[in-house]
Amino acid sequence: MHLAELNIAVPRYPLDDPRIADFMDNLERINGLAHRMPGFVWMHRDEADGHAMHQPTPWPDAAANLSVWERAEDLEQFVWNTVHRAFYARKAEWFEAMRTHHFVMWPVPEGHRPTLAEAKARLDHLDAHGDTDHAFGWGHLPHVGMWRAKRCG
Repeated sequence: MHLAELNIAVPRYPLDDPRIADFMDNLERINGLAHRMPGFVWMHRDEADGHAMHQPTPWPDAAANLSVWERAEDLEQFVWNTVHRAFYARKAEWFEAMRTHHFVMWPVPEGHRPTLAEAKARLDHLDAHGDTDHAFGWGHLPHVGMWRAKRCG
């Protein structure tokens, strides 16, 4: 089994606003880094322009990042041990605080490419039931722990 992850965020500003430019100007750099990381398998992209932030999502006004990794440890390395972490630390500058879960992971068979509808169902399940084997956050994975020490805020 591989690991799918979904992360959603509601931008504070229009994507062409200078106040979110540091994020937008580095988005392809960070996504490109993910593509080069050991264990990266796949990332959902808008078919029209190939840009992850321009895809329509099931969440009003939100942007979504949906990807698949070989193992949780691979995703963990990318999130917490690369320049990605510096951008994560600045998320409050660019994105609204969410009242519900904004991040979820779940197992997927090798070769499976989850849809945004599938990801939404997993996120909704996490909101309704908390961490389960069906949908979970970092805390459900005892063999990974960088998030405890390195998360921001």
